[in-house]
Amino acid sequence: MDKPVISVKDVSMLFNLSRDKTMGIKEYVVKALKRQLFYDEFWALRDINFEVKRGEVVGILGLNGSGKSTLLKLIAGVFKPTKGSIEVNGAISPLLELGAGFDPEFSARENVFMNGAMFGYAPSYMKTLYKDIMDFAELWEFEDVPMKNFSSGMYARLGFAVATQVEPDILIVDEILGVGDHLFTKKCEDRIKKMLEGGTTVLLVSHNIDTIKEMCSRAVLLSKGKVVQVGAVEEICKIYQGDDA
Repeated sequence: MDKPVISVKDVSMLFNLSRDKTMGIKEYVVKALKRQLFYDEFWALRDINFEVKRGEVVGILGLNGSGKSTLLKLIAGVFKPTKGSIEVNGAISPLLELGAGFDPEFSARENVFMNGAMFGYAPSYMKTLYKDIMDFAELWEFEDVPMKNFSSGMYARLGFAVATQVEPDILIVDEILGVGDHLFTKKCEDRIKKMLEGGTTVLLVSHNIDTIKEMCSRAVLLSKGKVVQVGAVEEICKIYQGDDA
Protein backbone atom coordinates (compact mmCIF):
# COMPACT_ATOMS: atom_id res chain seq x y z
CA MET A 1 0.00 0.00 0.00
CA ASP A 2 1.39 3.40 -1.01
CA LYS A 3 2.38 5.77 1.78
CA PRO A 4 0.19 8.93 1.90
CA VAL A 5 1.79 12.03 0.38
CA ILE A 6 0.10 14.16 3.06
CA SER A 7 -0.96 12.87 6.47
CA VAL A 8 -2.74 15.21 8.91
CA LYS A 9 -3.20 13.68 12.36
CA ASP A 10 -5.12 15.26 15.27
CA VAL A 11 -4.07 18.77 14.18
CA SER A 12 -5.24 21.82 16.11
CA MET A 13 -4.11 25.45 15.68
CA LEU A 14 -4.40 28.13 18.36
CA PHE A 15 -3.98 31.85 17.74
CA ASN A 16 -3.75 34.55 20.40
CA LEU A 17 -5.74 37.58 19.26
CA SER A 18 -4.97 40.95 20.82
CA ARG A 19 -7.97 42.60 22.48
CA ASP A 20 -6.54 46.10 22.06
CA LYS A 21 -5.29 48.00 19.05
CA THR A 22 -1.87 49.58 19.50
CA MET A 23 -0.82 52.68 17.60
CA GLY A 24 2.67 51.72 16.49
CA ILE A 25 5.63 49.80 17.87
CA LYS A 26 6.37 52.29 20.69
CA GLU A 27 2.92 51.89 22.25
CA TYR A 28 3.13 48.12 21.83
CA VAL A 29 6.51 47.97 23.63
CA VAL A 30 5.28 50.23 26.46
CA LYS A 31 2.17 48.10 26.99
CA ALA A 32 4.25 44.93 26.83
CA LEU A 33 6.67 46.22 29.49
CA LYS A 34 3.75 47.22 31.71
CA ARG A 35 2.10 43.85 31.04
CA GLN A 36 -0.96 45.60 29.69
CA LEU A 37 -1.31 43.47 26.55
CA PHE A 38 -4.29 41.13 26.74
CA TYR A 39 -5.18 38.35 24.36
CA ASP A 40 -8.12 36.12 23.54
CA GLU A 41 -7.48 32.53 22.49
CA PHE A 42 -8.92 31.47 19.15
CA TRP A 43 -8.81 27.88 17.92
CA ALA A 44 -8.68 28.18 14.12
CA LEU A 45 -8.58 24.39 13.73
CA ARG A 46 -9.57 21.53 16.04
CA ASP A 47 -8.66 17.84 15.74
CA ILE A 48 -8.20 17.69 11.96
CA ASN A 49 -7.55 14.25 10.44
CA PHE A 50 -7.23 13.20 6.79
CA GLU A 51 -4.77 11.74 4.29
CA VAL A 52 -4.00 12.48 0.64
CA LYS A 53 -2.60 9.89 -1.75
CA ARG A 54 -0.12 10.53 -4.54
CA GLY A 55 -1.76 11.96 -7.66
CA GLU A 56 -5.03 12.96 -5.98
CA VAL A 57 -6.72 16.33 -6.38
CA VAL A 58 -8.42 17.11 -3.09
CA GLY A 59 -10.67 20.14 -2.64
CA ILE A 60 -10.92 22.00 0.66
CA LEU A 61 -14.40 23.47 1.12
CA GLY A 62 -15.91 25.70 3.79
CA LEU A 63 -17.37 29.12 4.43
CA ASN A 64 -15.12 32.10 5.17
CA GLY A 65 -13.50 31.65 8.57
CA SER A 66 -13.79 27.86 8.52
CA GLY A 67 -9.98 27.40 8.63
CA LYS A 68 -9.21 26.52 5.00
CA SER A 69 -6.28 28.90 4.51
CA THR A 70 -4.84 28.09 7.95
CA LEU A 71 -4.90 24.39 7.07
CA LEU A 72 -3.07 24.97 3.79
CA LYS A 73 -0.44 27.10 5.55
CA LEU A 74 0.13 24.33 8.08
CA ILE A 75 0.61 21.75 5.32
CA ALA A 76 2.94 24.13 3.45
CA GLY A 77 5.02 24.61 6.60
CA VAL A 78 4.24 28.32 7.05
CA PHE A 79 2.75 27.55 10.49
CA LYS A 80 3.46 24.76 12.97
CA PRO A 81 0.43 23.10 14.55
CA THR A 82 -0.29 23.78 18.22
CA LYS A 83 -1.22 20.12 18.57
CA GLY A 84 -0.94 17.06 16.35
CA SER A 85 1.36 16.30 13.44
CA ILE A 86 1.57 16.78 9.68
CA GLU A 87 3.72 14.54 7.50
CA VAL A 88 4.47 15.63 3.94
CA ASN A 89 6.37 13.38 1.53
CA GLY A 90 7.52 15.48 -1.40
CA ALA A 91 8.44 18.98 -2.56
CA ILE A 92 5.66 21.58 -2.23
CA SER A 93 4.87 24.60 -4.40
CA PRO A 94 2.37 26.70 -2.43
CA LEU A 95 0.18 29.39 -4.03
CA LEU A 96 -1.33 30.61 -0.78
CA GLU A 97 -1.80 34.36 -1.14
CA LEU A 98 -1.79 36.69 -4.10
CA GLY A 99 1.70 38.15 -4.43
CA ALA A 100 3.27 35.95 -1.75
CA GLY A 101 6.98 35.60 -2.46
CA PHE A 102 7.07 38.58 -4.83
CA ASP A 103 8.67 41.96 -4.11
CA PRO A 104 6.55 44.71 -5.71
CA GLU A 105 9.60 46.94 -6.14
CA PHE A 106 11.32 44.43 -8.40
CA SER A 107 10.51 43.49 -11.99
CA ALA A 108 8.75 40.34 -13.13
CA ARG A 109 12.09 38.99 -14.39
CA GLU A 110 13.80 39.57 -11.03
CA ASN A 111 10.88 38.09 -9.12
CA VAL A 112 10.92 34.88 -11.15
CA PHE A 113 14.46 34.19 -9.98
CA MET A 114 13.74 35.31 -6.39
CA ASN A 115 10.64 33.10 -6.26
CA GLY A 116 12.62 30.18 -7.63
CA ALA A 117 15.22 30.69 -4.90
CA MET A 118 12.44 30.48 -2.30
CA PHE A 119 11.56 27.04 -3.68
CA GLY A 120 15.25 26.10 -3.39
CA TYR A 121 16.17 26.26 -7.08
CA ALA A 122 19.45 27.68 -8.38
CA PRO A 123 19.43 30.69 -10.78
CA SER A 124 20.98 28.48 -13.48
CA TYR A 125 18.00 26.11 -13.26
CA MET A 126 15.47 28.95 -13.26
CA LYS A 127 17.17 30.36 -16.35
CA THR A 128 16.29 27.14 -18.24
CA LEU A 129 12.62 27.59 -17.20
CA TYR A 130 12.35 31.33 -17.74
CA LYS A 131 11.05 31.28 -21.33
CA ASP A 132 8.36 28.71 -20.54
CA ILE A 133 7.32 30.68 -17.43
CA MET A 134 6.93 33.93 -19.34
CA ASP A 135 5.22 32.20 -22.26
CA PHE A 136 2.64 30.68 -19.92
CA ALA A 137 2.10 33.92 -17.99
CA GLU A 138 1.94 35.93 -21.24
CA LEU A 139 3.85 38.79 -19.63
CA TRP A 140 6.81 39.30 -21.96
CA GLU A 141 6.00 42.98 -22.56
CA PHE A 142 6.02 43.56 -18.79
CA GLU A 143 9.09 41.50 -17.84
CA ASP A 144 11.12 44.56 -16.79
CA VAL A 145 8.21 46.45 -15.19
CA PRO A 146 8.13 46.67 -11.34
CA MET A 147 5.38 44.37 -10.08
CA LYS A 148 3.82 47.16 -8.01
CA ASN A 149 2.31 48.23 -11.35
CA PHE A 150 0.76 44.80 -11.96
CA SER A 151 -2.94 43.98 -11.63
CA SER A 152 -4.07 41.13 -9.39
CA GLY A 153 -4.58 38.99 -12.49
CA MET A 154 -0.99 39.58 -13.63
CA TYR A 155 0.31 38.64 -10.17
CA ALA A 156 -1.73 35.43 -10.33
CA ARG A 157 -0.49 34.56 -13.82
CA LEU A 158 3.16 34.92 -12.89
CA GLY A 159 2.77 33.16 -9.53
CA PHE A 160 0.99 30.19 -11.08
CA ALA A 161 3.48 29.98 -13.95
CA VAL A 162 6.47 29.81 -11.58
CA ALA A 163 4.87 27.39 -9.11
CA THR A 164 3.83 24.91 -11.79
CA GLN A 165 6.85 25.15 -14.08
CA VAL A 166 9.19 23.86 -11.36
CA GLU A 167 7.20 20.57 -11.39
CA PRO A 168 6.53 20.07 -7.67
CA ASP A 169 5.38 16.82 -6.07
CA ILE A 170 2.58 18.72 -4.35
CA LEU A 171 0.81 21.87 -5.57
CA ILE A 172 -1.26 23.88 -3.08
CA VAL A 173 -3.64 26.44 -4.62
CA ASP A 174 -5.68 28.82 -2.43
CA GLU A 175 -8.30 30.71 -4.49
CA ILE A 176 -5.69 32.00 -6.94
CA LEU A 177 -7.61 30.62 -9.93
CA GLY A 178 -10.43 33.02 -9.09
CA VAL A 179 -8.56 36.26 -9.89
CA GLY A 180 -7.76 35.70 -13.56
CA ASP A 181 -10.01 35.87 -16.61
CA HIS A 182 -11.88 32.74 -17.70
CA LEU A 183 -9.38 31.95 -20.47
CA PHE A 184 -6.44 31.97 -18.07
CA THR A 185 -8.41 29.95 -15.50
CA LYS A 186 -9.01 27.29 -18.17
CA LYS A 187 -5.31 27.40 -19.02
CA CYS A 188 -4.43 26.82 -15.35
CA GLU A 189 -6.87 23.92 -15.08
CA ASP A 190 -5.34 22.32 -18.18
CA ARG A 191 -1.86 22.73 -16.68
CA ILE A 192 -2.99 21.06 -13.44
CA LYS A 193 -4.49 18.15 -15.38
CA LYS A 194 -1.18 17.70 -17.22
CA MET A 195 0.69 17.75 -13.91
CA LEU A 196 -1.65 15.06 -12.57
CA GLU A 197 -0.65 12.81 -15.44
CA GLY A 198 2.89 13.07 -14.08
CA GLY A 199 1.78 12.14 -10.56
CA THR A 200 1.57 15.60 -8.96
CA THR A 201 -0.74 15.84 -5.95
CA VAL A 202 -2.97 18.93 -5.69
CA LEU A 203 -4.78 20.58 -2.78
CA LEU A 204 -7.27 23.15 -4.03
CA VAL A 205 -9.32 25.78 -2.20
CA SER A 206 -12.00 27.47 -4.30
CA HIS A 207 -15.45 28.96 -3.72
CA ASN A 208 -16.30 27.95 -7.26
CA ILE A 209 -18.15 24.65 -6.86
CA ASP A 210 -17.92 23.91 -10.61
CA THR A 211 -14.11 24.13 -10.41
CA ILE A 212 -14.03 21.80 -7.40
CA LYS A 213 -16.34 19.29 -9.09
CA GLU A 214 -14.36 19.35 -12.34
CA MET A 215 -10.87 19.21 -10.83
CA CYS A 216 -11.22 17.14 -7.65
CA SER A 217 -11.84 13.48 -6.91
CA ARG A 218 -12.28 13.94 -3.16
CA ALA A 219 -13.01 16.85 -0.84
CA VAL A 220 -12.69 17.90 2.80
CA LEU A 221 -15.49 20.03 4.26
CA LEU A 222 -14.57 22.35 7.13
CA SER A 223 -16.89 24.29 9.40
CA LYS A 224 -15.75 26.50 12.29
CA GLY A 225 -12.33 24.87 12.34
CA LYS A 226 -13.54 21.26 12.37
CA VAL A 227 -13.88 18.57 9.72
CA VAL A 228 -17.52 17.97 8.87
CA GLN A 229 -16.82 15.17 6.43
CA VAL A 230 -14.21 13.77 4.03
CA GLY A 231 -15.39 11.91 0.94
CA ALA A 232 -16.25 11.82 -2.73
CA VAL A 233 -16.39 15.30 -4.24
CA GLU A 234 -20.02 15.12 -5.41
CA GLU A 235 -21.21 14.07 -1.95
CA ILE A 236 -19.21 16.76 -0.15
CA CYS A 237 -20.33 19.48 -2.57
CA LYS A 238 -23.98 18.57 -1.96
CA ILE A 239 -23.48 18.90 1.81
CA TYR A 240 -21.60 22.20 1.37
CA GLN A 241 -24.24 23.69 -0.90
CA GLY A 242 -26.91 22.67 1.57
CA ASP A 243 -25.01 24.44 4.38
CA ASP A 244 -24.44 27.44 2.13
CA ALA A 245 -28.11 27.87 1.23
